[in-house]
Amino acid sequence: MVEKKRVLMICLGNICRSPIAEAVFSDQINKLGINNAWEVESAALIGYHTGKNPDHRALSTLREKGITNYTHKARPITEDDFTNFDWIFGMDNSNIRELNEMKPSNCTAKIELLGKYDPKGELIIRDPYYDSNSAGFHKAYEQCARSVQAFLEEHKDKL
Repeated sequence: MVEKKRVLMICLGNICRSPIAEAVFSDQINKLGINNAWEVESAALIGYHTGKNPDHRALSTLREKGITNYTHKARPITEDDFTNFDWIFGMDNSNIRELNEMKPSNCTAKIELLGKYDPKGELIIRDPYYDSNSAGFHKAYEQCARSVQAFLEEHKDKL
């Protein structure tokens, strides 16, 4: 059996963008029947929301898009994550800077912007946390869906 490739989605608090990205990735690998080859989790750069559920707007966006069985509790990234995952995806340049500053010398994960894979070229998945409505969550979902689909397409022959 081939060892699963592991992906970690990262955002600042792990209650908005990274849980959406994790849910989208999980949904895609299940739909494609390749969940035996991939594993996905998400985590935060800060521990402020540790143990909390994703933002209610993130969860309602996922439900509206047909992802109804997603559960998650926020957790901070750990030093072990840098060697336990093959890819660590940040949502914006600030995430990437922080990840590169905190990565240990033995880091084996590839650190990238998830939006690097967006066929529409939208590199940054903006944080919708302070928005007064769900529009930013819907946009983040769409960006994540396009990026994850393109990432999986690019890596389908590498397993």
